[in-house]
Amino acid sequence: MNKEKYPILSRIDSPEDVKVLTSEECRALAQETREFLIENVMKTGGHLASNLGVVELSIALHRVFNSPDDRIIWDVGHQSYVHKILTGRKERFDTLRTPGGLSGFTKRTESPHDPYGAGHSSTAMSAALGFAYSDAISKRGNYTVAVVGDGAFTGGLVHEALNNMRKNLRLIVIINENEMSISKNIGRFSRHIAKMRSTRGYLKTKSFTRKVVSRIPLVGKPLFRLIRSIKKALKNSLYGSNYFEDIGLYYLGPVDGNDEEAVEILLREAMSSKQSCIVHVKTIKGKGFAPAESDPAGYHSVAPGQDPDCLDSHDGQSNFSARFGELLCRMANSDERICAVTAAMTDGCGLKNFAHLYPERFFDVGIAEEHALIFAAGLAAGGMKPFVSIYSSFLQRGYDSILHDIALQKIPVTVCVDRASLSEKDGPTHHGIFDVSFLYGIPGTEIYAPCDFESLEKFMDLSLSAAGPVFIRYPNSGPFSSACECLVYKEPYLRSSFAPGERLDGIIITYGKIVEKAIEASFALSDRGFDCGVVMLEKLKPLQIDAVMKYIPDEKIPVLFLEEGIKSGGCGMNFYEKAKKFPTMLERDFEILAIDDNFAEAFSAGTDIYSSAGIGAEDICNFMTGHRATAKDCPECADIDNK
Repeated sequence: MNKEKYPILSRIDSPEDVKVLTSEECRALAQETREFLIENVMKTGGHLASNLGVVELSIALHRVFNSPDDRIIWDVGHQSYVHKILTGRKERFDTLRTPGGLSGFTKRTESPHDPYGAGHSSTAMSAALGFAYSDAISKRGNYTVAVVGDGAFTGGLVHEALNNMRKNLRLIVIINENEMSISKNIGRFSRHIAKMRSTRGYLKTKSFTRKVVSRIPLVGKPLFRLIRSIKKALKNSLYGSNYFEDIGLYYLGPVDGNDEEAVEILLREAMSSKQSCIVHVKTIKGKGFAPAESDPAGYHSVAPGQDPDCLDSHDGQSNFSARFGELLCRMANSDERICAVTAAMTDGCGLKNFAHLYPERFFDVGIAEEHALIFAAGLAAGGMKPFVSIYSSFLQRGYDSILHDIALQKIPVTVCVDRASLSEKDGPTHHGIFDVSFLYGIPGTEIYAPCDFESLEKFMDLSLSAAGPVFIRYPNSGPFSSACECLVYKEPYLRSSFAPGERLDGIIITYGKIVEKAIEASFALSDRGFDCGVVMLEKLKPLQIDAVMKYIPDEKIPVLFLEEGIKSGGCGMNFYEKAKKFPTMLERDFEILAIDDNFAEAFSAGTDIYSSAGIGAEDICNFMTGHRATAKDCPECADIDNK
C-alpha cells in the first residue's frame, strides 16, 4: 500500500488500530478508505455504491465493538468491503472476487471477523438472533450486531426474526436506510427531534433521569414509568411512533450514518442499554463519489476495469435478460393477460421497460421470492398469464412455492430462471447450478434451455399454451455463438454437429452455456485426431429420449453427458435412467461430467471456474481419450481452461 497516498489507512491492520484514532484522523480515514475502494473495486469489479455509503458506519462499529468477540453480521455481505479493509484484509484487496482471493461477501473461512457468511438478503437478523440466544444461554457478555439494509425489510424473513426478538438480549440491529423511509418524517420539527435524540447531552440526561427517579423510595419506579409514557405519548403525537417501538423494542435514531461521531454516540448508548436495540442510520449510497451518488443503482455493482467516471454503455440486445424483457413487452402489447413479476430485480432481469410501459401489469414484490411465485400462481389461476423472472440462486428460496402452490395444482406459471450458470465473480452464493436438479423431480414441469434469442422467443410463446408450470433457464450472457455456428437443428429441441449414423470417436451431450466448452474441447480433440461430436439439448424435460438416442451409434464409443449443474438428480442422471432401457446403451462407456457433491468454489489464483468444478475442457479430454491429459499432452485444452 502506498503510505504517502494512504497515510492513515496504511496504519490500520486490525480494529484495535481504529480505536486509537482521533476524530480528525477518523475523518481522514473515511476519505482515504473511499479513495481506496474506488481505486480497487473499479479494477476488480464488485459492489461500489453501497460500500461507499457505509464507510463511517463501519469505522464507528469497529471503534465501539470488539470484533471478533463481538460479532458483526452484514446482511447479504455485499457491503462488507470496508469491514474487510479494517480487519486486516486490505493488502489482499486486489484479489477481490477472483479465484482464491477475497470473496465479494462475508465468508466464515476467510476471517474470524466474519462470524456468518452471506450472499442472499434478509438472513442477518435470524442468524444474529441465534448468536444472541446462544450467548444468553451460555451467559456470555459479548454483543451481536446485525447490519441490515432497508431493502431487506421487503423480505418476510426479517419480520419473522423480529417476531422472535426478546428484549433482554445483547443484540443490536442497525437499520441502514439508504433508499426508502422507515420512520415517519414530518418536516423540520421531526428533523430537529431526530438530531436532539442523537446527541450526547440528550442521552446523558435520559440516563441520569432514569437512575435518579428510579431510586426514589416507593414511588420511584412507577414515577419513571409515568414520565416515560407521557414522553412517549407526546413524542408520538408530534413526531409519530415507528414499527420497532410499537412492537416493544428499544429504538435509537434516525441519525446521519455518514457522520461517524453521531453514529458512535448511538452505538455506545445501544451497548450501554444491555438490551435488544434498534439503531436507525441513514446513509447515502455512493457517498463521496459524484457519479455513484447521482446513479447509485448503476454503480451498485461495477464490472472489472471500468472507467471510474462513467459506466460503459449497455447494449440492450447483448444478453438473454434484456431480450427477455423486450420480448415480453412485445407479447404484452398484443395480450392484455400477460404480467411480469420479479423479486427486487427489475433492472437485472431486464424488466425496466416493461415496468414503464405496463405499470398496472408489472409487480416488483421486493426480496420475497416465495411470495412472488405464489402471487403469480394466484394471477394465473385468476386468468392472467404471469411471467416470473428470478435468478437461479434466489429461486432456491421458492422451492416449496413451486412444488406446493404451482405444480401440485397444475397452474400455468412461466418462470424465467436468470443467471442459470456458474458465477465466476460472485462464487458459490450465486452459482445457478441447482435449479435443474431441484426442478426435475417435480411432476408436471417443463424445462427449456434456449441457445439463442430465437429459441428464447419460441419457448416463451410455447409457455402461453402450457397446461402447467414452464421453466426457461438462461445464463447472464448473450447467445452461445459457437453453438449457433457449429450446431444445427436436427430435431425440434435438439441441435448437433453431426448427422445420425455418422462415424465418430466420441459424443458429448450437453445443454446451456457449457456447450461452448464442449465445442472448444471437440476442436482440441480434433487437432489430436479424435473426432468428437456434440449434441445440445434445448428441452430438458420432458426429455426427448428417442430423438437423442438416434445420435448414439451401435459402436462402442465413449458418450459423455456434460452438465453445468449439480450431478445428483440432474439432467444427466435422468437421461441415463431413460437411456439404459435401450439395449445398446448398456454397453456404452458412459459418464456424467457434472458438479459432483460440492459448491464449485475456485480456491486457487488463476484457476478457471470450470476446471475448479471438474467440468473444464481438460476434464472432457481426459474422459474422451481415456488418459489424464496434461498441458503438454493437450495445449489447446489447457489454453481453453485458462481463458
